[in-house]
Amino acid sequence: MRVRTPVLAAAALAVSLAAVGCAALGGPDDGDDLTVGYLTNITHAPALVADHDGAYADALGEDAQVTIQTFNAGPDLVNALFSGEVDAAFIGPNPTINGWAQSDGAALRVVAGSTSGGAGLVVRPGIDDVDDLVGTTLSTPQLGNTQDVALRHFAAEQGWEFDTAGGGDLSIVPQQNAEIVDAFALGEIDGAFLPEPHLSRLLHEHDGHLLVDEADLWPETDGAFVTANLVVGADYLDAHPDRVERLLRAHLDTVDRMNAHPDQARRAAADQLAEVTGSRLPDETVASAFERLEFTVDPIAPSLAAGAEHAESVGLLDPVDLDGLYALEPLNDLLAQDGRDQITGPQEDK
Repeated sequence: MRVRTPVLAAAALAVSLAAVGCAALGGPDDGDDLTVGYLTNITHAPALVADHDGAYADALGEDAQVTIQTFNAGPDLVNALFSGEVDAAFIGPNPTINGWAQSDGAALRVVAGSTSGGAGLVVRPGIDDVDDLVGTTLSTPQLGNTQDVALRHFAAEQGWEFDTAGGGDLSIVPQQNAEIVDAFALGEIDGAFLPEPHLSRLLHEHDGHLLVDEADLWPETDGAFVTANLVVGADYLDAHPDRVERLLRAHLDTVDRMNAHPDQARRAAADQLAEVTGSRLPDETVASAFERLEFTVDPIAPSLAAGAEHAESVGLLDPVDLDGLYALEPLNDLLAQDGRDQITGPQEDK
C-alpha cells in the first residue's frame, strides 16, 4: 500500500535534536511501515521513477504501508529524518554531512548512492568568463545545501570575499529553486549555481548559458561527484535491516532499469515530477537534464569527503569525523548475490 503526504513546511520540520532527543531518531516501531522522502529535482530521478512505478510498496509487500514525502531542499529533509517523519531519504552530500555532524553520528547512515552530476553555474548573457562574476548577484537553493557550498568554495578559490548576508565581492542569495528561475527570468539575479532540472530550465527557457559545469571541478574523480545518496535513519537500520534490504533491492533494480531503458526512465521521472509539483517540464528540459546525470548505487565516497572539506573551508561546517557514516554492507550483500562487483568506498560498522 502506498500513501502520499503533502510537502511539509520548513517551520514544522525545524525540530532541534535537543527537542526530539537521540532516542527519537528514526521514530517509533511501526510494524512493516516505511516512509521515504526525496527532493523534487530530476537529480533524484531514481526516487521519482521508483515512486512512479510503486517499486517501494512492491518491495515491502502488500501488508506494509509505504508513505512518500517530497521536499524542496536537503536540510528540511534531514530535519524530517531527525524527527522520525521519514525513515529513508534521498539527499545531497552536504545535508548528509550536516545531519551526521549535528547528531554526532547518531542520526543516519549512507546505504547507497543514487545520482552523480547535474549541477553547475548558469549565468545571463554578457557574463562571458569567471572574472565577470565580480559584482554580480548569484543564487543557490538554500544556505548550506550542496550547490550553495559548491558556489562558495568556487568563489573562495578565486580569492573573492563573500558572506552569508549577501555581501562581498559577489552577492550569494539563497532562494528556493522555483524562485531562482523566476528571479533569473526577471533579471533580479545574474545567475545561479543549481541542480537539474532547474539548470536546464535557465538554459532552454531563459537564455542562460553554463559558465561552470561542476563536473569540471572534480578532476580527481574524473568528473564524478555525488549529487544524491540514499540514507536511512540509524535506529531504523538497526531495528529493521530486512526492510532496508528490501528498500535497497527496489533501489538497485530501479537504477538498473533506468540505465537499461533511459527513454522510459525520462518519461517516468517527468510524469512523477509533474504529479508531485503540479507543473510539467518541457521534454527538452528533461532530456537536457538527463544528459548531465549518471545514476549509480556507488555513493562516490571520496567526493563527499572532499565536500565536507569545502564546507569547512567556507565556514559552513566545523571539522567533522565521517568515520562510520557509510553502511554499505547490505548493498554489497545484494550485489554479491547478483554476482556483481562490490562498492569499494568506506565501509564502516553501523
